[in-house]
Amino acid sequence: MFTPATATAPFVARINRTGDRLAAAGRAVALSGVVLPLLLIGILKFTSIEIEALKPFVENTPWLAWLYPAFGFAGASYFLGVIELIAALLLAASFRSVWAGLVGGAIGSITFALTASTMLALPIWEAGSEGFPFLNGLGAFLIKDVALLGVSLVILGGSLQRLASSHDREIAHGDERRNKG
Repeated sequence: MFTPATATAPFVARINRTGDRLAAAGRAVALSGVVLPLLLIGILKFTSIEIEALKPFVENTPWLAWLYPAFGFAGASYFLGVIELIAALLLAASFRSVWAGLVGGAIGSITFALTASTMLALPIWEAGSEGFPFLNGLGAFLIKDVALLGVSLVILGGSLQRLASSHDREIAHGDERRNKG
C-alpha cells in the first residue's frame, strides 16, 4: 500500500545521511579552525616580532601581567607558544584519543577564555565612531577567540561524552561476562 509516509522514507533517509556528512565535515572544519591558529600563532611566539606584539596584551591585562615578572618578555612568549602548540597537537589528536580531546579541549578552552577576556581590559572599540558596536583592529583580532572558545568547549564536552560512553560500555561488558560465568 502506498502512503505518503512510505513514499518519503527514502527521501528522509537521504536527507539524514546528507546531514550526518555535513555535520561531520563541519566538525572537521571547526577542529582545523582551532588547530591551525593555535599551531601558527604558537610557532610565531618564538619570534621577536611576536614577542614585541604581545607586550600591549600582556602588560595591559591585569590577569596576564604576572607573566613578565615570572618569565621575562621572551620567556612569557615562549611559555604561551608551548601551551598553544601542545593544545594544537592534542586537539588534532582528539579524533583518535578521548584523552587528547579532554586535555586539548581544556587547554584550548582556558587559552581562548583568557585571550577573549582581554577584551574587557583593552581598548577594542573604534574611537572615531564613538565606540560600540564598531571594533577597532585589536577588537577585530580578538573577537574570533569567542568562536574558538566555543569550538574548544564542544571538543571538551564531546570528549567527556565519549569517555562516559566508553565507561558505560565497559560496565555493560563486565555485567555480560559475570552473567555468563
